Amino acid sequence: MSDFSVKPVLTGDRTVLRPFTEADAEVMGEIIDDPEVRRFTGAPAQEPTPEGLRSWYGSRSEQSDRLDLAVTDRATGELVGEVVLYEWDPAARSCTFRTFIGPRGRGRGLGTEATRLIVGHGFEQLGLHRIELEVYRHNHRALRVYEKAGFTVEGVRREADLRDGEWVDWVVMGLLDREWAALTPTAR
Repeated sequence: MSDFSVKPVLTGDRTVLRPFTEADAEVMGEIIDDPEVRRFTGAPAQEPTPEGLRSWYGSRSEQSDRLDLAVTDRATGELVGEVVLYEWDPAARSCTFRTFIGPRGRGRGLGTEATRLIVGHGFEQLGLHRIELEVYRHNHRALRVYEKAGFTVEGVRREADLRDGEWVDWVVMGLLDREWAALTPTAR
């Protein structure tokens, strides 16, 4: 089991996942501010500032306990979102996954491929045993992406968050190394 200090470039048919740089901060700020991203992600503790975003994305490659990669459109190089493995537990060989894709990256399979690329890296290169995630029950697009990548619903945290005056559920999903290995190569 290696740590997360190596920041790879992962290339698929439609996407390239690459390490972040400070130069990505402005575009990521626009993506984070997108209404759909805001609707489907937990509210930030504080509103991100341009300086804070530059500091955050500029320091991602220095983190040895997490892997944050930029999702780019392979055809154009355009930055469309992020994928993250974090909350690494070395003893349990597990971590948490999250992603978001901005408006210009949606509806073309980029998020699905990016999810498979980073999850595959986690299992095949980092030696993870388990990857888990939480997703709002009303985020149907993300639920489909995660199910296509092999994640299984493990439970529901009922009315665990108050969003726009309504109680919403979090769906807990997980994927194990042997389940990933059993997926057919075409499914990846």
